[in-house]
Amino acid sequence: MTSQRVKGTPQGSPLSPLLSNIILDELDKELERRGHRFVRYADDIIIMVGSELASERVMKSVSEFIETRMRLKINQEKSPIICSYQLNFLGHSILNNGSLGLSRKSEQRFKAKLKQLTKRNRGISFEQLISELNPILRGWLNYFKYAKMRSHLSKIEAWLRRRLRCYRLKQCKRALGIARFLTKLGVPWNRSWTTAGSSKGWFRLSLTHASHEGMNLKWFKEKGLYSLTANYG
Repeated sequence: MTSQRVKGTPQGSPLSPLLSNIILDELDKELERRGHRFVRYADDIIIMVGSELASERVMKSVSEFIETRMRLKINQEKSPIICSYQLNFLGHSILNNGSLGLSRKSEQRFKAKLKQLTKRNRGISFEQLISELNPILRGWLNYFKYAKMRSHLSKIEAWLRRRLRCYRLKQCKRALGIARFLTKLGVPWNRSWTTAGSSKGWFRLSLTHASHEGMNLKWFKEKGLYSLTANYG
């Protein structure tokens, strides 16, 4: 299945959502009359067809209708012919079975935001960091709750926990602090010292077995970290 995105603007000016609904109502009725499957939010329109040939034909005819009949300007840069899984419509893609998915751009933006929050040089307590992360994680999941993305969530959570382990280890500052911290979490003293005395950087230390054993899923739950997978319907 391929998708077509058309973005119309009168005289090159952006349309507000309310004005879009008024002006583009005529386009909605025309697409319904032609029997097209489509969805529109403000001036972003997705038209779904069954083949590349059909998408080219529909793109041409609908573009002519918008520009000639409605006298609107189409944003060509944002009006590609693409496969449904490549779509980024309100942050979602459309899977082959027609259900909603998580677009690649949305995942990248989300991880970029989390990466910024979990920078190792922020200088805030681990508890404060968790309190900043939780509303963002909860709000993001609520927005994308209808997307089929369980495998994506598992990978995002594993990546986030790795960054948080790295952040927490760096707070220990010295080898003795790391060894004491890991031992307190139940890691045997000899393995805690082996990890603490390693010449590896902070990021590589966060990947060690001792770090995963001490800062495990139960530990993150006790710290109050919001779980994407546990709260995903």
